[in-house]
This record gives sequence, C-alpha cells and structure tokens, in this order.
Amino acid sequence: MSPPAAPPASASELKPPGAEWVERFRQDFTALYERAGAVPADGAPVALAVSGGADSMAMLLLAAAAFPGRVAAATVDHGLRAEAVDEAAMVAAVCTGLGVPHATLAPAAPIAGSSIQMRAREARYAALATWAEGIGAAALLTAHHADDQAETLLMRLNRASGVAGLSGIRPRRFAGDCLVLRPLLGWRRAALHEVVAAAGVPYIDDPTNADPRHDRTRVRDFLAQQQLLDPAALAQSAAHLGEAEAALDALAETLAAERWAPGKGLLRAADLPREMQRRLVRRAVAETRAAHGIAAPAFSDAANIEPLLDALAAERPATQAGVLVTPEHDRRWRFAPAPPRRAH
Repeated sequence: MSPPAAPPASASELKPPGAEWVERFRQDFTALYERAGAVPADGAPVALAVSGGADSMAMLLLAAAAFPGRVAAATVDHGLRAEAVDEAAMVAAVCTGLGVPHATLAPAAPIAGSSIQMRAREARYAALATWAEGIGAAALLTAHHADDQAETLLMRLNRASGVAGLSGIRPRRFAGDCLVLRPLLGWRRAALHEVVAAAGVPYIDDPTNADPRHDRTRVRDFLAQQQLLDPAALAQSAAHLGEAEAALDALAETLAAERWAPGKGLLRAADLPREMQRRLVRRAVAETRAAHGIAAPAFSDAANIEPLLDALAAERPATQAGVLVTPEHDRRWRFAPAPPRRAH
C-alpha cells in the first residue's frame, strides 16, 4: 500500500486506536521498562523509531494515545533511496496531526561498501541513540513484533546458531547508553495492520521487504504459505531462549570472576561444559586483545571459535584473532599476543 497524496493533517481527522489496544500497549511498555531495571521518569519523553512502515506507524498511534504529550518520533533517511525523503515527510505529517514532535535524521557519514544492510542498521541505531539521548528520552522504542521474531529464529536455526543467536531479537538492550525497548514483540503483524487500518493513516511498503535476495523475505514467504508452524509460538520459544541466555550469561560472569585472571592471562576452564568454555574463551580473547591493543584481524561475539576449542580439548595451542592460547600442565589456558608471522 502506498501513502495517500494528502495524509491526515490534524488530530481530528485521525481515529485513535481502540482503548483495549492502547491499554495493552501501555502495560507491555511499562512491564518491559521496569524489567530493564529502569525507574519510570515522570514526564520523560518516550522516543520512537518510525520508518513509515505499517508496524512503526501502529506503534506511533499506540504510543501517542498511551502517553499523550510524552512521545517524540524520528525517521532515519539513510541516503540510499530517493523515496526516503518523501517517506520521512509522510511520517512528519502524521506526527503533526498527532501533536508529536518529529525529527528526520541522517547517518553521521555516508553508507557505502559491502554489507550495506548491516552498515545501515549500525548507522541508524547510532543516529537514533544520539537523538534520543539528546531529548532526554526514557527509552527508544522500535516496532519489532512477533512475526519478526519468528523469522529471525528460523533464519538463525538455519545458520546453526547457538543459544545467544536463537534468542533472536532482544526485548531490551542498549545502544551505547541509550535503552532500546521492543514493546511489540508479543504483537502479531496482522494486529498492527488492524491498528493502522482502523486509524486510516498512510504507511509505506519498503520495496526491500519483497526482494527475494534477502533471507528474511524468503522466510517470511515460507511462513505465510504454511500452516504447521505458528509464528506466535516461535516468538515465544525465542523469548524462552532469551531467558536461558540471560541465565547462562549470569553464570559465565560468576565463573569468570573465579577462573579468569586477566592480569596473568590465565583461564581455568578445561573442566567446564563446552558452552561455558565458549563464553569464557570469547571473553578472554576479547580482553587480551584490548589489553595489548590488538586490532587485527577482526574479532566479535559472532566469530567462530570452535576450532580453537577443539585444539584446546586436544591440548594443542591455537591462535584466534591475534591471540595465542596455550594449554598448560595444570589444565589452565594461557592467553597472550600471538608472535608476528615470519616473512617468507
């Protein structure tokens, strides 16, 4: 669906969401905000990332009704599509009708190179976090929902992801110092479309959502064409895995305090289950790189460390991202900068 030529210009022309929808949204946001350990700030703005798609427009309507006078919205124009200017203007017009302040943001630097989608996402969150912090927002809300979560879980299952990856889209996280919340993860896409249709507001269909070159598009089409898998149940499974991930992460923190000596570069983990080894070894590699200023090769939480763990299980030294890990006689593993490679 394309936006009408003249979107509603005043609040009187907009039909507010039903009271039951608004109350559900208010409760979902409040519960998520409090679980994040935040204390609700009286009058603090609630910042919304609104792309102009049906999901984010539904979130805009729900938030504006649930927290009147407290909502601010922003749209990011990545500079990658000419249509984005008109799309941001459409969102701004609807915000004017709702009495919601709106800002159109641009990335700090042009997006170019490989992995355009990943770079655009990083730039988008950086711009949104800076804006949200600048207006003193209590949190930044994005419109990810249960169908997004189901698609993410299936994609990551297909990539053999572990518990962390299968946790999917986290209901809360931080972008820098900015608290990011996803209060719609329990909502289905169809319900959000109902909210938008009932209000009579325009929205944008991003053409990239129909591009079969993207994994998410193919998974979305698969889910739409089958009846065996329930996206809501898949999303709930991802939520359960998220709770398991949080528990494992907390255990890893406790074990790191007991078993990892960063000053000596020694880790005692040979007797632990492999999942705990993964977490502690990742931490040891990252902290060793930071301590010695190792910037290349790249290393991240998504890096494959299975060959390293296999080598350590066989009591062989191995290198990961510029860090040499050597098994010692007392079943501890020593982490140190790898020696430079010899020139041939």
